[in-house]
Amino acid sequence: MTTQKPLLLIDVDGPLNPYAARAQRRPAGYTTHRMRPTGWTDGKPLRVWLNHGHGAELLALADAYELVWATTWKDEANDWIAPHLGLPRLPFIDWPQMHGRAPRGTFWKTQYILEYAGTRPFAWIDDDITTMDHEYVDQHHLANALLLRIDERIGLTRVDFDALADWVA
Repeated sequence: MTTQKPLLLIDVDGPLNPYAARAQRRPAGYTTHRMRPTGWTDGKPLRVWLNHGHGAELLALADAYELVWATTWKDEANDWIAPHLGLPRLPFIDWPQMHGRAPRGTFWKTQYILEYAGTRPFAWIDDDITTMDHEYVDQHHLANALLLRIDERIGLTRVDFDALADWVA
């Protein structure tokens, strides 16, 4: 009998792209990229900061986790983000509705995260996770779950990668 790996559900904006860092102050270790994903309607390209070392960190976790995009970029994360990080194409959550109503004050993604995970354990990295999301997951998900809120001004750090490795171990 084989068991499935826990899921590692990855948001882009916040964890991988610290979009809220001070304007014109790219965080150390990050490079600037200009992108035009489908949903971006502003006249100029979207500024995205990426730390190329994050790809190797995520790939190191892929031995223990199944990596999945959990981002509004959906499949476009495979076209715009993954190549810069050296990641292969990853499965993604195809949100039935984005930015809609959510149960009991939770983040709109939370209900869909649970649907996608089903009975599997998961770790989720996102900048919009709140106490209400932790409570909702604790009450509605029978398997283990790690909800790791990432500061959108800083992005993923060594401490976050260590927490993900420790949790899955």
